[in-house]
Amino acid sequence: MKEMYQYENNLWRDGFQRVMGLDEVGRGCLCGPVVAAGVIIKPDSKLDPGITDSKKLSDLKRRSLVDEIQSKSLFWTIQYCSPGEIDQLNILKASILAMMKCSEQKGADPDFLLVDGNRFTDTLIPYQCVVKGDDNSVSIAAASILAKVFRDDLMIRLHQEYPYYGWESNVGYPTAAHYDGLKKFGYTKHHRKSFKLRTDKAFIKPDNLSVNTE
Repeated sequence: MKEMYQYENNLWRDGFQRVMGLDEVGRGCLCGPVVAAGVIIKPDSKLDPGITDSKKLSDLKRRSLVDEIQSKSLFWTIQYCSPGEIDQLNILKASILAMMKCSEQKGADPDFLLVDGNRFTDTLIPYQCVVKGDDNSVSIAAASILAKVFRDDLMIRLHQEYPYYGWESNVGYPTAAHYDGLKKFGYTKHHRKSFKLRTDKAFIKPDNLSVNTE
């Protein structure tokens, strides 16, 4: 089994006690926020050995890990950048900003950041970017799970308001059903206008339309 504590153990041995793992979800989506989570695992805790990249876990498994992650953390937080911020900044900068928001939350006080990916921004807090970090660091994996569950639930709730794009299953990612909804009904206030939506039409709620649009 892959050693998921390698980065944390090295940092704990070096004296860092509040190591925050950072990850985001939703970069490739056509709509909804990009959501980041920050998790500071208790140095003496051991999480479920099956914890890994949230994309490799079933929805049921991800949800079963949420309470454990939160209870075995010194601190955790979920932050996001809205579609408007994404359109203004671009998706990379918005993703980094969402992660920065996590590190700056009151009570977080991280002394080291483990960041998923290969890009971050200048900060007074020492940090390390870890490529495929959610598959190699328990803190980053934990953050990916919290962010994924939060964002999925948000998109499922938004589906109740806009049941024309398949968000209850695609959670905003580009799928045939999503593009079909955009073609038929236009883009909503939750869509990222700077992304290729394949439509210039703004959403107008149809009258007396069945939820089943297929």
